[in-house]
Amino acid sequence: MIKDVAYKYALISVFLWSTVATAFKYSLKYLSPEQLVFFASLCSLLTLLIVLLIQKKFNLIFTYIKNNTLLVLILGAINPFLYYLVLFKAYDLLPAQEAQAINYTWALMLAFLSVPFLKQKLKLKDIVAGIICYFGVLIISTKGEPFSLNFSNLDGVFLALLSTILWSLYWIFNTKSKADPVVSLFCNFLFALPMIFIYVLLTDSFEITNINGLLGAIYVGLFEMGITFLFWLKAMQTTNNTSRIANLIFISPFLSLVFIYFILKEPIYVSTLFGLLFIIFGLIIQQKKQ
Repeated sequence: MIKDVAYKYALISVFLWSTVATAFKYSLKYLSPEQLVFFASLCSLLTLLIVLLIQKKFNLIFTYIKNNTLLVLILGAINPFLYYLVLFKAYDLLPAQEAQAINYTWALMLAFLSVPFLKQKLKLKDIVAGIICYFGVLIISTKGEPFSLNFSNLDGVFLALLSTILWSLYWIFNTKSKADPVVSLFCNFLFALPMIFIYVLLTDSFEITNINGLLGAIYVGLFEMGITFLFWLKAMQTTNNTSRIANLIFISPFLSLVFIYFILKEPIYVSTLFGLLFIIFGLIIQQKKQ
């Protein structure tokens, strides 16, 4: 019974995460990347606040901030501020299928960055996985001509890869946090929102010209930054086999292409499918136990 419940939570998470690439691209039709970060983060902050009140954990916020002020500041600056700003700019420049596929290499980047930051050893399988994954990125970003080095949008590819570095750094710094994960995530958004507000104030505006943009930001805030994380956390807490649950995430990029095709009407390139297969194959090698 526990196993069945864990799979249900995990599959809900996978389904919701599969929709966010489409939601990003849709929202960016009406909002700038800066505006999307702000309104989505605000929605996520309010959602997590409601969750904490329901769970009666509100009092833990002050204790956590008092004991971890610098850590919360660093984590909030990375995620949601810098990470989502860079990620949304990448989505603004690239087709959704390209941006989301490249973003999936963050797990590999985490393994590489764990060497200098966490003093972990780089294994042969990490190097082999890296070659396979980044060759997949090359296939996708050159639309099937990896040896031509003719990138469809070099700035977009650079930003998508940069987002994987930021996301990996977030998880590396997050290893120092021993707090309740919902409390920790809420505090990150609480500290980041003023940074995002000031950044938008200096570089953009808060004017919304189309309600669809705001609705898209609310969706992103709910299902990319907030609720889905809680479903996934619940799945990991109730399972007896975390690796099987974790492997379900590999369904997400392929399911995401279905939403991208039917909702965004974005033609799916054969090169994207081949490149994505390389990336997933590389990640499976990297995560496979010796």
